[in-house]
Order: sequence, then structure tokens, then C-alpha cells
Amino acid sequence: MTEADSERLLHMEDILHKRVVGQDEAISAVSRALRRARAGLQDPKRPIGSFIFLGPTGVGKTELCRALVKEGASVQVVMTEAAEHFITPVTMQALSNRPVYGSQWDAREPNNMPHINLSREADAIVIAPCSADFIARLVQGRADELLSLMCLARPIDRVPLLLAPAMNREMWAHPATQRNLAQVAQDGATVLGVGNGDQACGETGDGRMLEPSELLEEVIAFFAPKVLAGQKVLITAGPTFEAIDPVRGITNLSSGKMGFAIARAAREAGADVTLVAGPVHLPTPRGVRRLDVKSAQNMLEAVEGQAQGATLFIATAAVADWRVASQSTEKIKKDGSGQPPALNFVENPDILARVAQSPRAQSGALYCVGFAAESHDLLAHATAKRLRKGVPLLVGNIGPATFGQDDNALLLVDEQGHRELPHASKRALAQQLVAEIARRLPR
Repeated sequence: MTEADSERLLHMEDILHKRVVGQDEAISAVSRALRRARAGLQDPKRPIGSFIFLGPTGVGKTELCRALVKEGASVQVVMTEAAEHFITPVTMQALSNRPVYGSQWDAREPNNMPHINLSREADAIVIAPCSADFIARLVQGRADELLSLMCLARPIDRVPLLLAPAMNREMWAHPATQRNLAQVAQDGATVLGVGNGDQACGETGDGRMLEPSELLEEVIAFFAPKVLAGQKVLITAGPTFEAIDPVRGITNLSSGKMGFAIARAAREAGADVTLVAGPVHLPTPRGVRRLDVKSAQNMLEAVEGQAQGATLFIATAAVADWRVASQSTEKIKKDGSGQPPALNFVENPDILARVAQSPRAQSGALYCVGFAAESHDLLAHATAKRLRKGVPLLVGNIGPATFGQDDNALLLVDEQGHRELPHASKRALAQQLVAEIARRLPR
């Protein structure tokens, strides 16, 4: 492997992101698969990866296919007759550099069994959108076209079937559909759920297909190792805002991105996650319960209300150290004297220390992880903070270098010493941190 090849593998996610929009989870999964293959860890009898593209145009199939092929992935496209009404097989073949399959009678396979060959190569079959009709076909075990035949012929214990339903709200609510959904789930399929909103027919309600980003979150979560299965995780994220008057306040530059990434990674790892978020403008990770708060006191009340049922507490929030002793009920105005207003400050509660010193934490029933955003001397400050807070693990970073950014570098400090997690995306760091925490949890 050349130095250039190594560099491309190292930064593969960044390269793919230049061509693909809104497909973070898929890009991460593909990059990991390619790195495993290049490292010699992939089964030589199987392709690097098999991708079955189904569904209408507009969800990013073409661009993702083009980017994957450029980076050396093996992409196999399977199209239904309905899909061909939205995009031609010629287009997908040109993008994938592989023949497109659409018929079970395709004679290009030496054994004339594309349904067997394709289902054995796939890591999963994802049907998106999955209509009410196709769900009924799965219940009946129909096998009169390639896709349903692949679903029936796939090795159930090795090739999961994931369904993304899409239909009119009345069709979704119909007893027959709900009965069929229950049956396909009992037969081993995973139903990813539906969204709520405007539908193509002009009506509004449940039944629309999840957004592509939501589907990708669900698919990635499905395959992620469940290292936090059974854990109830409580996470704080973002800044707090301490009001001075109705229009001014004390806050900081924390974006909440790291905490939100950790919440997502914890959910993917099988945890039941509650996220207490300060004033940020970030979408809630799928499957995560969110409680919005404003001040440090608000956050303390929310955390104490949730901590009794938690087994893991991760305090990533950048909580203001101080608040004004008496908030003005009216906007403080200049009086022409040139003198600033007199503001008296009081110390905010130390949320992490208070939880770490609680009976549940002291007994080992609640594992606490703290964060330290420092401006300098990170190791010294993080080490001292860990001891002062009384937590088994303290995660440090340089705040000014990471606030608002999409990437970071972390320093893990525990009683054994310290370890660095090198500079990477916050998404990747969150996954690494969750794995590190899982290894430290009491068994």
C-alpha cells in the first residue's frame, strides 16, 4: 500500500463528504468496511460490501453510488419494476460499473439464480420505501419477482431484512396493514417505523417514509455492537444561559455537538438515552428522549429528576460557573454617567459533583463521566478536576479549539493515567468514547 493510499484510507470520510450530502452513517459504515478489507481482515470469499439500492429517486442513491465506486467499493444495484419508473437501470449501471438486476430470470448469472447469489453476498436487505402491498407479499411468502424472492431466499440468521414503510395514513392505520406488520416482525424482519407529515396524496399524518437521514441512523444503530445494552444513560449537553435582565445573559460558545454525538452513539450501542440540552439548535438524535433547559439551575433540577433511574451519567454540558445574584425584571439601560451597572454574582451548583457524590453513585449503581473544557494545561487541569469532582473518568478537551466545530480531540483521564483519542470527527470520537466507557462499567 502506497503512502497516498494510506492517506486516502485515513481521511476517507472527509473525501466522501465532499461528494455526498446527508449520508453520514452510510459513509462511516462504508469507510470502516474498506479499511477492514485493505487491512486484510475481510473474508476473501466475500466482496468488500454489497449495497442493494431500492426506492424512488431523490434520496441520494446516485451520488452515493458514484462516490462509493470511486473509492473502490463494490456496489450491486437491484431495481424493482416500480423503481424503473423513477430512474433507469442504465443510469445506475453507469454509476456502479456493475450490471443492474431486476428479474429473477436474469441469465447473466452462471447458475441462473440471481436471487440466491445476491442474497448470499448482501450484508442486509433494506426495502425503502416498503409499500403496504409488498408487506402483504412478505407475509404471504410470495416469490414471483426478484425482490420478494431474495427476501424469501436470504439466510435469515445472517442477512437481516429491514423495512421502511411508506403509504397513505389510512392505509397505515388499517387493521390489515397493522396485522401484516406484526407478522413480518414475528417472522424476523425489522420494521423501522414511519414518519408523520405531509403525504404525496395531500393528506397529513402517519405513514410517510422516514427521512433518508433517519433511515440511515436506524440502519447504523441496527448493526452497531450493543455494548451499552440494558444501560439507562443520562447526558447533559450544550451551554447554559444565566439571565442578567430580560434581554441579556451570561453564556458560552458550547454548541452541544459533542454531547449530541455521544447521545446518538449511546443509543446505537443499545442504551436507553435521555438528553438534557441547554439552549442549542441541534436536531434530536433518533430514539433519544430530550429535555430542554436554559439555566444551570434548570439543568440541575432536570438531572436530579432523571438520575435516580440512570445507570450512567455523562456530563458534557458547559455549565456557567456564575450567575447574577438578582436578575433585573427590566432591561438595564445606560444612564449617561459612564458607569457600568453593579452586578453581584453567586456560584452556580456543581451538577457533576453533586451527582457523583450521591448515594447511588457512591454505591456504584451510577457511573459518572465528566468533561473538562480548558484553554491550556489540559492534562493538569483535567487530572485535578477528576479528583475534585470525584468521578472515575474525566474527558478533557481544549474548549476554544472545538466549540462549534465538527471535530475534536479528547484526553481520557482515570486512576490508571491518561490516554488520548486523536483528532477526528465528533461522531467518530463519540463512538470511541462510548466503547471506552463500556469497558470501564462494572460487570
